[in-house]
Amino acid sequence: MVLVDALGREHTPFNGTPRIVSLVPSLTELICDLGLADALAGRTGFCVHPKERLRSVQKIGGTKEVNLDKVRALKPTHLIADIDENRREQVEAMMAFVPHVVVVHPRTVEDNLSLYALLGGIFRRIANAEKLKGEFHLAHEALVRVTENYLREAVLYPIWREPWMTVRRDTYIASMLAAAGWDTLPLDAPTRFPQFAWDAPWLTQAGRVLLPSEPFAFTARHEAEVAALSGKPVQRIDGEMVSWYGSRAILGLRYLAELRAHE
Repeated sequence: MVLVDALGREHTPFNGTPRIVSLVPSLTELICDLGLADALAGRTGFCVHPKERLRSVQKIGGTKEVNLDKVRALKPTHLIADIDENRREQVEAMMAFVPHVVVVHPRTVEDNLSLYALLGGIFRRIANAEKLKGEFHLAHEALVRVTENYLREAVLYPIWREPWMTVRRDTYIASMLAAAGWDTLPLDAPTRFPQFAWDAPWLTQAGRVLLPSEPFAFTARHEAEVAALSGKPVQRIDGEMVSWYGSRAILGLRYLAELRAHE
């Protein structure tokens, strides 16, 4: 099997004991669920799952502000990064001293399957990857069955406040919500995470606002604010379950199925 990452770089199964630095919370969780927790040499401060397994793993900064000296000192064999979550110039700088840099960019729910195969193949955890693949299929099929009972609905999904920002439909978040029957607005935008104004004409198409817990930590106070600004019903939602890919996608699909089933 050819193992190619989001930059088109081909990788081969690694012979030896890997030392992995992960720059992405959802990838850190996936690495652990592939049975590679002991191989994690470094993580960001936002990598919090699984909590107990990560206590002893060195923090190397944030997803946007990586401490390159700390990464260099760890002497990793592999660096795992994401196009959206990490700064290109920092990842390129680390390519100079990390032998294997794997960059991912999942944009659809189904991209999780190739992600399992990529990391499972590189780190020789094929059986673990196949197990995750099976669980993913079951969770996805269950969500499809539930969603068939509802008409599709246009929604607004804010991800930031001041400036107010949302997601374009070619993002992973939008794909997850679409799997649950929720089509994000706007239909198109010049950037993947566009700013918006509350008087935008396309907002009239929204049936509701889904208010996530991250990346901006929207609270009950914000729920009231958004209801007043939008004039729409507002529903708070677990942002991790919608935006984290990898093994968390399986829990996310189950979460969305449960959410919709109880409407």
